Amino acid sequence: MNKSSFCFQLEAIMVEMQDPKSGVKGSEQKLNVTTIPHVIAGKDIVAWVAEKMKITAEEAQAFSTMLVAYGYIYPLQNHKKLVMCNDDTLYRFQTPYFWPTQKYCAEDTDYAIYLTKRNIRKKGMLEPYEQAHYNHLHDWLNHKWDFIVMQATEQYKAGKERKKADRVVFDCQERAYWIVNRPPVCICHSSNIFYQQAIMRSKVKSSVSLGALVKYITTYKNHDPFLAPCVPSNPWQTDNDTYWTLNMRRVELPTKMRVERWSFSLFELLSDLRGRDDFKIFLKKEFSGENLAFWEAAEELKWGTASSMSSKAESIFKTFLAPGAPRWINIDGRTMGLTVKGLEHPHRYVLEAAQTHVFLLMKKDTFFRYLKSPVYKDIQKKALNPEPHNFSPAQLEANANNRGAGIHPIILWQQEEEEKAKAAAAAAPVDVKTEPMCGYD
Repeated sequence: MNKSSFCFQLEAIMVEMQDPKSGVKGSEQKLNVTTIPHVIAGKDIVAWVAEKMKITAEEAQAFSTMLVAYGYIYPLQNHKKLVMCNDDTLYRFQTPYFWPTQKYCAEDTDYAIYLTKRNIRKKGMLEPYEQAHYNHLHDWLNHKWDFIVMQATEQYKAGKERKKADRVVFDCQERAYWIVNRPPVCICHSSNIFYQQAIMRSKVKSSVSLGALVKYITTYKNHDPFLAPCVPSNPWQTDNDTYWTLNMRRVELPTKMRVERWSFSLFELLSDLRGRDDFKIFLKKEFSGENLAFWEAAEELKWGTASSMSSKAESIFKTFLAPGAPRWINIDGRTMGLTVKGLEHPHRYVLEAAQTHVFLLMKKDTFFRYLKSPVYKDIQKKALNPEPHNFSPAQLEANANNRGAGIHPIILWQQEEEEKAKAAAAAAPVDVKTEPMCGYD
């Protein structure tokens, strides 16, 4: 059921509810010094709905609250409380002109005219939420504010010609409509700041932009599976998984294509776990592995579980940031201060600034030294260069018939985690006090 047909069913109930013979009985009610006609109590509406629809009082109250939320009924006094109270709270039926099926789309200009008219009538004493909307719309629609004031003034003058009771009733109906249908306040400060920064940003010639795009495509074209064939063959086409085996996450000897990709950027190098391991070997020889260790710890905090966040943050502080820490990192004082203060209430991105600073240090210095080092040149020489497969149709059919289930990715991940744990245990310092002495069991 779509919203339109649903509203038509609600309106059929509303018409029946207002029937003089079988509907809810209303009465006149004095509001300040004005008599308001056709006022009904909330308990009478709930009782009528319960009897008509053969439901409980609680269900009838929930259904009546929906009628209030859709704007078919509005509270006479506490107009911002859009619920149906099963007591003596007073309500009125909304005029059909303001029913949802009238397709009257609320716009900022219409709401601005209403608020301006109300501001004239109240002599500037709007309610806080109305004042906030009024100020926003004044800034947003400043280019046509004279037209808005003119329309509001004409409507205010026309309203004064009505009888006082009719004027009060219409004011209540109009206010009830805008309580339900007022346009949301569009907070565009961040967008405005973005556009201002974009305008102030230095422009780049189209030739420079195109040159950068051509350079990127030239660099990556041989590594794009849509532009270049997989070597030795595409597993999805040949049912031969050699390509996947050669490119496992922590394979002993990577392929030449994979090693070449490490030289594109530090991000490419760190994104490949095998490349990161090779980078660690270089940093260990340079006695400068603390930056990469901190970067990895920040990644673990960012993508780890919420339950381990506090313990990880404390461990990172003691290892890398505390005065006299065993693997203290050298970052500027401002970034260090913000990071240490943020660790008092840790969250996933508390190390973002420090991690970016460390990444830029590695990008400007150690990454280029790694590309020129014997470590990288040695892995380039040892890297595999597989020959392309050239399967005949008969061999492809045989491969399809001999297709195996393969190893589940979860099992591969568990194996890698076990290898990481063994490597970490082997690299940990040995406490000689706990080691048994040879010959003295």
